[in-house]
Amino acid sequence: MNDEEWMRQFAKATLPNESFHHADHVKMGFLYLQKYPLVEALERFCADIQHFAQAHGKADRYSETITWAFLLLMHERLARTGQAQSWDEFAAGNADLLRWDKPISKKYYRAETLGSALAKRVFLFPDNFPDKA
Repeated sequence: MNDEEWMRQFAKATLPNESFHHADHVKMGFLYLQKYPLVEALERFCADIQHFAQAHGKADRYSETITWAFLLLMHERLARTGQAQSWDEFAAGNADLLRWDKPISKKYYRAETLGSALAKRVFLFPDNFPDKA
């Protein structure tokens, strides 16, 4: 299946949840950023991933903070290259975004922040800063 059809099935929540893993979430975010301007990509991706999670009985797992943080990081990294990239090129240069066992979000956020009800509902700015003594 091509990327357009994959995106359509994701938006309709017809992709099987068990075959949609962390790297697939990141790739889907990448595709939204390639197709839409940033604000529209955020709006559409957030709506579609919430719909997907709801349809698969995982609505409680959605986090606005994590979703926005990933999309914003990806957008920044794409902008820094100054050139169009394929998914394979982007993935090769951004392996840290693909690590589900060591989420990059923990670099920027305290665990209690990410686990909060507020972080699930709205985007929170990073709060994990080393002490500067």
